Amino acid sequence: MSTKIAPANPPAHPPINPSVNPPPRDSRPGSLQVSVHERASGAVVVNAAIALYRCAMVDCANFDPLRWDGRSDVLVDTRFTDARGYAVFAELAPGAYVAAYENFPVTPPQCAQVHAGCGALLCFELALEPGVTLSFETPDCKPSTCRTARVADRVRAKVSFFGDQDANTRANVQVLAAAPWLIERDDDYGFSYVVRRPGVHRFEAQMLLARRPDTALAGLIPLDAVGSVGGALRAMIALAADFDADERTPQLIGGNVGVSLSRTETEPTEDLPLWTLIRNSTEAMGFNNYLHFIDGLFCGDIGGVRGFEGERFVKKAEQFGSLNKRRALPFTDSEAYRVLKAATEAFVMVNCGVLSQPLAFNPAEDEAYLDRRDIPPGRDLETVLLNDYLENVDGSATLPYLAIIRRKLPDIPITIPRGQEPQADLCFGILQDKLANPCLLELIWSYWHEEGMLVQTMNAITQRFQNVRAPGLSDALANTEIDMLRPLNNLIWGYTQDEQHRLTVVRRNYEYDHHYGVRLDGKAVQNFRPADTRSRFLEAFHHLLRLCTSFYRQDDDTTVKADAFPVLNALKEVHLILSQGAHNQFGDLPSTARIEMLMQQWLLARPEFREFLPTRLMVAYPEPWMDRVDAMKKLQNWTDTSVVHFRSLGMFGEQVLLSVRYGAWSDIYEPTPAFNWARFWRPQIQGYIHAYRAATGVDLSIDAVDTVAESTIPSVLLRQRLSEQARSA
Repeated sequence: MSTKIAPANPPAHPPINPSVNPPPRDSRPGSLQVSVHERASGAVVVNAAIALYRCAMVDCANFDPLRWDGRSDVLVDTRFTDARGYAVFAELAPGAYVAAYENFPVTPPQCAQVHAGCGALLCFELALEPGVTLSFETPDCKPSTCRTARVADRVRAKVSFFGDQDANTRANVQVLAAAPWLIERDDDYGFSYVVRRPGVHRFEAQMLLARRPDTALAGLIPLDAVGSVGGALRAMIALAADFDADERTPQLIGGNVGVSLSRTETEPTEDLPLWTLIRNSTEAMGFNNYLHFIDGLFCGDIGGVRGFEGERFVKKAEQFGSLNKRRALPFTDSEAYRVLKAATEAFVMVNCGVLSQPLAFNPAEDEAYLDRRDIPPGRDLETVLLNDYLENVDGSATLPYLAIIRRKLPDIPITIPRGQEPQADLCFGILQDKLANPCLLELIWSYWHEEGMLVQTMNAITQRFQNVRAPGLSDALANTEIDMLRPLNNLIWGYTQDEQHRLTVVRRNYEYDHHYGVRLDGKAVQNFRPADTRSRFLEAFHHLLRLCTSFYRQDDDTTVKADAFPVLNALKEVHLILSQGAHNQFGDLPSTARIEMLMQQWLLARPEFREFLPTRLMVAYPEPWMDRVDAMKKLQNWTDTSVVHFRSLGMFGEQVLLSVRYGAWSDIYEPTPAFNWARFWRPQIQGYIHAYRAATGVDLSIDAVDTVAESTIPSVLLRQRLSEQARSA
């Protein structure tokens, strides 16, 4: 059905035509009534801004609307039209007045003569010609030839108006439909709705018209610039169209009829965009993407960069250019290492800010991921993030969790970076950049990579590079001969020289304990005396993982509605423990450790290492540095658990804990967000549980779990497995 339908207004306010429905007479002397309606249909325009000027001329006889600019006149007042489409200016002195309509479309002003004791009327007619076209589709997405819909059909409503194909017009006209109509993708004026019941249905929408600035004859403000300010800046025209829906005729089916059950339905929540950003940003900070960035920056190869990372490549290159001028090393012949260090810092700083532009959304991939998790995507994720999830704090959009922290410190001002060194802000107050765009990193990534022997592998190579023999009868790295003709030689020279400027294993170990209550085990970290430890984190986190496993069993059973309340309570507990450790070195040590370990991975991935580290070529490692670490473990008789599992623990653990730490879980009491959280992070949670069993031997997925082993720190479990490995050998 394709019919041009005149816009309809709410039942309480029928369309106004001054000749048919005269406005109520205002008996006050010297009044002016201004009406605004659409020319073709007579539909009233609500909330339209009318500016009234006292005209410098004696009367309106010589008034020319095309030449009027308002500069010689005095602004009397600005009023907005009511539900009947009228704006009333009362108690005006006798004289000539000019009324200017300040919304889209641009309409010439009008002049009116006000006499003492009398009222005047002006009428603005907008040439928009809005209409609604309805079309129907069958459940199998085929166009329907019927003029009425049937239950389960999809109805599409297309709003059209004069000039709707013009870019300027589209920028200043927005159409919002009432629930349950959803906007169609890639179309600002198309909406769809699936019919669920027979009877009369109604499409209702509002056409929003942008407003000009207060200065006369200035350009229009596009809707995307004022959309979040409020309705006071937008005029509205109501649209409506009705259609009938019939019951679908039942069809007899012969043969065998199969019946299947589907999983429990859920609804989208406002924190879905944050989890999507965390997942996309942490994956973008992975080694392979880092390798593409370094190759593209120094070798001109950007073939592996795509999506939002392609847009961020320029931003990271600019950040590198800025850091490269400020970073220096007091060593000779270490330029290659210094440049690598500055580039790595730029890579981490740009990618860790999940709220930095461009936002890390991949619409097609994100929607497919949610669909695989049986989570309805709802509206556009970026729109939900900017309009619904983020909170406005002192003029900056920030995460709800950080907004709660800001409300605890109302007496402390927000400091805005100034000067030529914006990062060197010494003024007292809360840093705006930290509040509006926090760097989302978890130190657990560094902890598991260190337990996987990444740092120890690099330390063994640098010791042998300096001609220091490792303890023991045999020299496992006897063939380490790195010639000076290739870049690796000078890179390791700079890396070795810079040892005094890197984090020590002792500092990292104390911070692991401060964040998560876990620590390393070995001679280098003896006499461990922490001042503040998260002794309950490991128990609470593993309890959360075990509850998630039980939730997944219920959720996979299509005859049971899974209970998410235990998951919600466990999330609150883990969130509380994590927030207690977010102090002191929390702001800088995780990013510094990430930068250093990424450089270690990049150095180990160099092709030169193939010559003295025997690796298994037929093993498909996800990242090229991993076979070097596993080869070093074999040479040094370290743990025989592959570094692949430790890398999975670090990667999955970081994603899960970031979603717990930066979610406002303390203020949530409904189970739906926890329900969606468990479904959204299912691959990461089950991947972490599997990798933890492979590394430590403790299975967190079984119900009858050993509570002692569950709360034992991983380094003790790893030492026990290493002892068992030595005894079996």
